[in-house]
Amino acid sequence: MNLLLKIGLTGLALIVGAALIGPMIAPFSPEHMDITRELLPPGEGALLGTGVNGTDVFSWVLHGAGVSLTVGLSVVFVSLSIGLVMGTTAGYFGGRFDFVLMRVIDVLLAFPGILLAIYIAAVLPPSLTNVVLALSATGWVGYARLVRGQVLQVREMEYIHACRAMGMRPPRIIIRHILPNIAGPVLVHGSFGLGGAILGEAALSFLGLGVAPGTPSWGALLDDGAQYLLVAPHLAIAPGLAILIAVLSFNFLGDGLRDHLDVRS
Repeated sequence: MNLLLKIGLTGLALIVGAALIGPMIAPFSPEHMDITRELLPPGEGALLGTGVNGTDVFSWVLHGAGVSLTVGLSVVFVSLSIGLVMGTTAGYFGGRFDFVLMRVIDVLLAFPGILLAIYIAAVLPPSLTNVVLALSATGWVGYARLVRGQVLQVREMEYIHACRAMGMRPPRIIIRHILPNIAGPVLVHGSFGLGGAILGEAALSFLGLGVAPGTPSWGALLDDGAQYLLVAPHLAIAPGLAILIAVLSFNFLGDGLRDHLDVRS
């Protein structure tokens, strides 16, 4: 196991641990408020200080890990599912569907996906489900393009031609022989996608277009920190470090998986 993979798995373990155990060890609930302890610096009765209305920043960060991880996994699952179906169908069968799909992908790649996500999030009411929908609206494009390219390569292999010669039907060829052989690159892309989804959710929440108000979110806490940056910089530092650790962990995980699965290395 290479160093990058070890670092990524360690970071992943920290995030999963914070998401699962955090609510049980957090000193307070996200709804807890104490106006008399508003904007206290770290160390004065609060490990990471307090925020607006006296909310405990440490508790908010721990609860926010679950929200970020839920969004990340949900976005990757939805995007991967759509991209896998679209990319596999286009790559294996080709034809008119392949042509139309690639033109749609070209259009969606012509402008930043975060702009479409912002538009969808602005139209829909704030909620965790709508954040996943907004981020998945263009998130599937990268998976579809990757899967199509991998399928185009694998379908020309000799063992695939042998399967066709034996009369094996396309669904069985795809499920039993093609998908297992393209799982490595897709898994690596999904690892990077987790970090991108967490960053996307934080960006939407920072703009006030993310989860519902009162839901513990690193992006929402970062938004509060930006408003009180000179008075209480810890409000921005704590969620910023959490987002940094999460994104770097998944990026390291993706790099480590890519090196580990690359037989040429």
